[in-house]
Amino acid sequence: MKNHKRTLVTSALPYANGPVHIGHLAGVYVPADIYVRYLRMRGEEVLFVCGSDEHGVPITIKALREGCSPQDVVDKYHQVIKDSFAEFGISFDIYSRTSSDIHRQTASDFFRKLYDEGKFIEKESEHFFDTEAEMFLADRYIVGTCPKCGAEGAYGDQCEKCGSSLSPEELINPHSTVSGSTPIKKVTKHWYLPLNNYEGWLKEWILDGHKEWKTNVYGQCKSWIDSGLQPRAVSRDLNWGVPVPVEGSKGKVLYVWFDAPIGYISNTKELLPDSWEKWWKSEDTKLVHFIGKDNIVFHCIVFPSMLKAHGGYILPENVPANEFLNLEGGKISTSRNWAVWLHEYLRDFPNHQDALRYVLCANAPETKDNDFTWKDFQTRNNSELVAILGNFVNRAVVLCHKYFGGQVPANAKPADIDRETIAQIPAIKAAIEDNIEHYKFREALKEAMNLARLGNKYISDTEPWKVAKEDLDRTASILYNSIQICADIAIACAPFLPFSMEKLAAMLRMEKVCWDEIGKAEILPAGHQLGAAELLFSKIEDDAIDAQMQRLEEIKKANEAAAAAAAAANAPKVDPAKAECTFEDFEKMDIRTATVLKAERVPNTDKLLHLTIDTGLDQREIVSGIAEYYTPEEMVGRQICILANLQPRKIRGIMSQGMILMARQADGKMRFITPAETLANGATIG
Repeated sequence: MKNHKRTLVTSALPYANGPVHIGHLAGVYVPADIYVRYLRMRGEEVLFVCGSDEHGVPITIKALREGCSPQDVVDKYHQVIKDSFAEFGISFDIYSRTSSDIHRQTASDFFRKLYDEGKFIEKESEHFFDTEAEMFLADRYIVGTCPKCGAEGAYGDQCEKCGSSLSPEELINPHSTVSGSTPIKKVTKHWYLPLNNYEGWLKEWILDGHKEWKTNVYGQCKSWIDSGLQPRAVSRDLNWGVPVPVEGSKGKVLYVWFDAPIGYISNTKELLPDSWEKWWKSEDTKLVHFIGKDNIVFHCIVFPSMLKAHGGYILPENVPANEFLNLEGGKISTSRNWAVWLHEYLRDFPNHQDALRYVLCANAPETKDNDFTWKDFQTRNNSELVAILGNFVNRAVVLCHKYFGGQVPANAKPADIDRETIAQIPAIKAAIEDNIEHYKFREALKEAMNLARLGNKYISDTEPWKVAKEDLDRTASILYNSIQICADIAIACAPFLPFSMEKLAAMLRMEKVCWDEIGKAEILPAGHQLGAAELLFSKIEDDAIDAQMQRLEEIKKANEAAAAAAAAANAPKVDPAKAECTFEDFEKMDIRTATVLKAERVPNTDKLLHLTIDTGLDQREIVSGIAEYYTPEEMVGRQICILANLQPRKIRGIMSQGMILMARQADGKMRFITPAETLANGATIG
């Protein structure tokens, strides 16, 4: 690995169309913050950059629904997100936004350089266009019936009910969310980054050069590269975003995936206008991207290809992406309000930021999707933070006040148990460091908590409150070592629990909270005056958890009711019943099974297929208007049901002898009536 002078850390730009939730915190921002705080405590030069991602279609949809401008939307949520991060101690050096002037200029200049150097492909293609609104429609502006599950309101890129990825062409009865009209196809021009040109380089850079990356990251990159990369559009037809800086591109903006990662660069320029280049263009800078798994392709393949195409920029040394965090067994969903929102958590659990940071790190989805439950949150807070870490610190400080006037006593009468206990600390320190430096924050937290477990066991085993009755010198040694372990904890746990460890450092009146102090024989010398004992953590009671579970139950019921109402509203419209017929009328119909032997389109028609079928009685021909639903290839070999004694009639010069039985769905599509199992041709039905 390279030797670096400094580390640039970025975390995924949160999308400014809503607040942030625990999934965001667990997957990206807590791990990034732990890493940055650790590096700062090591005395290393580090920069932590982030900001709101404020362009793209979802922003415009939100504005449309709320009857305001896209700028109003991003102004509102940018502040909500920024405040939430600050309140949870996410220690960015800058948190800016992609609607800033400096970002627009930076992104525009970046595009223009690639454009001037011929790095893009210019192509014309057909896209959906709303003739009433006079605008091209992004996939999310088109809704219709899902062809996979039949759900109404599926988007042009995905059905949120069944999760299938879609294209607008696949939707049944597609219509524009802007005007409600049926869109047409219209030719438009866009610019594409030919990722295929960088495929060989990416293989060498990632697959050969970064085998140390997390398995989920490396595996996803390999899958994309092995499947073959294709040119990717860098512009789109939209009125919200960074305008394409090319003549004749009115109404076109930079695609948000191209625009957003440049935000890391523009935010750095905003913070450090005179020295930003050393962070982005110097080979002795280490660049690390913290993201969720849904952003792997953009940060490992697309953005590096952009930087490579531009030239002069460093590439990420690592991209430690996490998996997803679920909530009470269900996928976190902003549209269904199935989430724990950070601003609401702060309202319900004031001064408990570290409790959430602790649980989200302890249960981080580092290698697979994990689940957050309120019961686990309560248990970890009460049995680990309160009963182990908080209990040990409180006993040590209280006893120092009780027996030694709040001063660190002298190590007057050391014993083997003292030396054996203290001897374990360097190994714990090394394990924390190794895990953090390999982006294993869950394991690093376990090791940091092992210091608290070590101290808790030590003070319980030595029982200084009992020893004090007979041997005050021995009590002094026990409490001396206990206070040193408290100081170790204040340092080692600071990246994970910044609020409570700041409180502990103040209680111990530590002047220096430096990583290298961990494990030193005397962090706080004898005679050092301690502050008053305070509880670092407080228990979370059942009623607080019950309130959260009740809230989720209400959300669940509301979602179920909404789904039921939507299902009822979108229930198939059944054709009205026809007039009664007699049994004798029914007996006249000869309905039989048959198999299609041959199928071909009737020339000069769009809807007719010419079928040759085996009825079990004979081979005959039928002309059927099903070509818009089935191809000839799909028909051959299919067993069907026919009305065999329908009076023959000539259709387009072909004598049609019978009728295929089919059912018409609510969406207008026709489907075959077929036997549940294969039967002999000619089997009668009725």
